[in-house]
Amino acid sequence: MLEGLYSAAAGMSAQQEQLNAISNDIANVSTSGYKSERVAFNDLLYNPIKVAGTETTAGAGASARVIGRSEAQGSIQETGDPLDLAIEGSGYFEVTRANGQKALTREGTFGVDAAGAIVNSEGNQLSPPIKLPAGVAASEVSIAPDGTVTAGTRKLGQIKLVTVTSPEHLLADGGGEFTPTAASGAPHPATGKVRQGALEASNVNIASEMAQMVSTQRNYQLTSTAIQDESQMMSIANQLRA
Repeated sequence: MLEGLYSAAAGMSAQQEQLNAISNDIANVSTSGYKSERVAFNDLLYNPIKVAGTETTAGAGASARVIGRSEAQGSIQETGDPLDLAIEGSGYFEVTRANGQKALTREGTFGVDAAGAIVNSEGNQLSPPIKLPAGVAASEVSIAPDGTVTAGTRKLGQIKLVTVTSPEHLLADGGGEFTPTAASGAPHPATGKVRQGALEASNVNIASEMAQMVSTQRNYQLTSTAIQDESQMMSIANQLRA
């Protein structure tokens, strides 16, 4: 009888994991470049048991875990800011953190720091770095679809989009940034295009997320009820023994 309790408890834990992912998606529905999380469910081990003298197997429930993020393109929203950049197609902007570590992001809200370098909203420089010469304002900067950055007739550098072989294995670090891992593979050139004066919106579908949340909450309630039923049956069995 304990197997039923364990199975139901595992089910509740799995539904909670999905609820956490849905909540995170809804919280980031307005975050530029955000990609919704993907959750997968797996059966736990089946164990041999005896029922009325007959051997059979009983499942130990299910588990859930985040297996990556949806790579669906978010809608492109025009902002008119020359340092707002969106990626059309695949790829990430590569930035360098203060500690020298590389990170990838789809969040394209860029600006200029005190030294004239183009940095993202976290203050991390583009990689390779691009600096505006003294006296050149951001409004004078033009960025081509291939990432070439110019001010008038002067070329300042090129924004190079990168991607990885397995994006689902990128490590999310917060702030819309991801760190490549051994499982994701090293960054390499991507085929996407840069769009100046625009931002990519989150790809979260709020209607779909809300519907999934209702379904997940109902499943959670069902597994909770199963635990109560198992507890009642155990109580009855104990009373019969007495």
